[in-house]
Amino acid sequence: MLEVDIAIRRGDFRVEAAFRSDAPIVALFGRSGAGKTSLIHAIAGIVKPERGRIVAGGRTLFDSTTRTNLPPESRRVGYVFQDALLFPHLSVRANLAYGESLTPASERFIDRERVLALLGLTPYLERRPANLSGGEKQRVAIGRALLASPRVLLFDEPLASLDGARKAEILAYIEILRDELKLPMVYVSHAVEEVTRLADRVVVIAEGRVIAEGDVAGVMSRPELESLTGRHEAGTVIDARVASLDARYDLTTLEFPGGTLIVPNIDALPGEPVRARIRSRDVSLALERPTGLSIQNVLAATVREIGSEFGAIVDVTLDLGGTTLIARITRKAADELGLAPGMRLHALVKAVSIDRRSVGFA
Repeated sequence: MLEVDIAIRRGDFRVEAAFRSDAPIVALFGRSGAGKTSLIHAIAGIVKPERGRIVAGGRTLFDSTTRTNLPPESRRVGYVFQDALLFPHLSVRANLAYGESLTPASERFIDRERVLALLGLTPYLERRPANLSGGEKQRVAIGRALLASPRVLLFDEPLASLDGARKAEILAYIEILRDELKLPMVYVSHAVEEVTRLADRVVVIAEGRVIAEGDVAGVMSRPELESLTGRHEAGTVIDARVASLDARYDLTTLEFPGGTLIVPNIDALPGEPVRARIRSRDVSLALERPTGLSIQNVLAATVREIGSEFGAIVDVTLDLGGTTLIARITRKAADELGLAPGMRLHALVKAVSIDRRSVGFA
């Protein structure tokens, strides 16, 4: 369990936030400058709050009423920064050894060989950071943090400086760590796809305040948060399970209350829970079930609500047997279809629009 209820002042900017979570990965989501980094700096002990309380795993790290303020080196909190921040003059082996040295041998519970195997670091042990790619550096930074045997692991925008391929690589490693080590993590990001894929719970931060908190599917589907997720990325997160794999066409079928989705193949077995993020702009509507088209996902739906208009655009909230889906169409299309609450129709979603970045493991 992680409990945070603090107030922080950074110059003219004030952060007042309270949340608690026992989820394996809780994400702090919001735009740059919202106060996310200030919060994890407070958890790590880099910043001292004006008031409040921070408890991690039943251990009080900070409490203004009792004047408790453990120093960073005593908090047993691992920190992975946006930039790897490795010691440039030390080899990978020595950087990892530094992390291990931060915790007395009697208190270490993370095995070095297991970390090397999980992160695939053995081939790089004698290299120095200058001879590593961006993704390799971040894997070493994660390994260094893990070998300090932390009680909680903090990630501060760890993918921000990486290209698409390296981002996918690190995301996969973080998933492995989540599943193998069962170590609580706090993941800071302003990227919807990262939060959807990794987090179990999300805390949305704006202007130093918590404006939403809850399960990822519920929070990241809320239309009123569109200003933070971005109109281009606005959409719905659906909780589903892997139903079957199609080796011939390299496709995966997901099932959820209200229907099924066909998506490009994902690395998951039948029965595994996953989340699929469907952007509103990738959903089309048809009054009759269409035939003779390439779109693989045709879902029976009922119009629940026709939202506010944004110039030429309107968002239509659909009910798929208890699961929400939002379609973004033109006002002209809405008028031509004669849309109204309670109308039955079909939602069309291209399988290729739900790519690997849009599917996360629940």
